[in-house]
Amino acid sequence: MKELGVGLIGHQFMGKAHSNAWLKAAKFFDIPAKPVMKVICGIGAKEVQAMAERWGWESWTENYKEVLDRDDVHIVDVCTPNFLHKEMVLAAAAKGKHVVCEKPLGMNASECREMWKAAEKAKVKHMVSHCYRRCPAVMLAKELIASGAIGRIFHIRAVYLQDWIIDPKFPLVWRLKKEVSGSGAHGDLNAHIIDLARFLVGEFSEVCGMTETFIKERPLPEAAGGGLAGGKKGKGMGKVTVDDAALFLARFANGAIGSFEATRFAQGRKNCERFEINGEKGSLAFDFEEMNVLWYFDATRPKNVQGFTKILATDPSHSYFKNYWPGGHIIGYEHQFIAGAADFVKAIVEDTKAWPDFEDGYRNQLVLDAVLESAEKKTWVRIPKQ
Repeated sequence: MKELGVGLIGHQFMGKAHSNAWLKAAKFFDIPAKPVMKVICGIGAKEVQAMAERWGWESWTENYKEVLDRDDVHIVDVCTPNFLHKEMVLAAAAKGKHVVCEKPLGMNASECREMWKAAEKAKVKHMVSHCYRRCPAVMLAKELIASGAIGRIFHIRAVYLQDWIIDPKFPLVWRLKKEVSGSGAHGDLNAHIIDLARFLVGEFSEVCGMTETFIKERPLPEAAGGGLAGGKKGKGMGKVTVDDAALFLARFANGAIGSFEATRFAQGRKNCERFEINGEKGSLAFDFEEMNVLWYFDATRPKNVQGFTKILATDPSHSYFKNYWPGGHIIGYEHQFIAGAADFVKAIVEDTKAWPDFEDGYRNQLVLDAVLESAEKKTWVRIPKQ
């Protein structure tokens, strides 16, 4: 079997998820090439070496340029803090490497567009790691909408709720610094539900948003990091420069309307990503904390038997599921990344379009940027069409 060498930049939370994906892709999926885990890059020699040994990377480095210089690396996977995405993606594309990048693709739409155009010019495959698209239940929602099952779409309401920084003693990790992350809950969480809305409903036309930072200062961390655990507190306090919560209303090009909320201050919610889509013939509802389930309301049925139907999206007929377990055996968070890695390998070998690609990352960022502009100006903002 043909082999494609992989170089991963980033070794913490997302590095772990992506390592597992590259390790398992050819084990679950019948793909035309085998991803080979050539090198992982990160900061902190002991940590990176331990990560390499645990997950089966052949080598490790603290210098990402060494990853790009290797002839045996064909795919570069960027899982770093957001402010590094552009530099690394542009360098990888210039070396002729196919590129996967974590979301949000860049710090702003201008960066994202530059990354997209550079990848296209270099004629390399490119993909943004919006993992939730590849939930079998989300794919089923896509198929039902495409089939006309719920008819014309009127509404989408979506939320992404977490509670991990409510404690004012939680340290000032990189995700709480604008110069490193770009934005807070907005870019981290709204990015996902914006992508799902574009995937399922269509393009946004205008937005009206608001943001809030509830805790203005936090203890400085002992060392740099961005994990949900936060790490040890150091000495002194620092200013939080991103949003803790962001809410916005939206209009879509097809006439649908929507509401979106992202927060890290929803007590009791650990990773609650939900959406409900209402159409003229029915509705669909999804909650990632029950990721194997899609709820479907069919308004065309007789009134006396109408009601939301719970569909367990674990049948071999559901997208991706046949690659994992026998029907009815549920899957988890990590399986979305595995499917993404497999799809990316297929796109490379078969010379097809990877998805979601950097253009999607750019168009998602246009919405993210417009919401922040709206919050600042306190008015509706149109989404550019270019």
